[in-house]
Amino acid sequence: MTTHSPVDEAPICSARGCRAPAEWALRWRNPRLHEPDRRKTWLACAAHRESLGGFLDARGFLREVVPAPGSPTLEG
Repeated sequence: MTTHSPVDEAPICSARGCRAPAEWALRWRNPRLHEPDRRKTWLACAAHRESLGGFLDARGFLREVVPAPGSPTLEG
């Protein structure tokens, strides 16, 4: 019997109910709670990059959007 650990699985999108592979890392922080150098990360597939980014940006939390490690956006 083989068991899978979370490390074995490809990162998935952080959008609720989405199971698509993550292509983007949305790095953010809440300036009222986090130190200036702190970054939290939400992962996004291509379909949810804009909606997740817009949610964070509307609150002034979004700091950067970069390709997620291992995503096809890093290839080519």
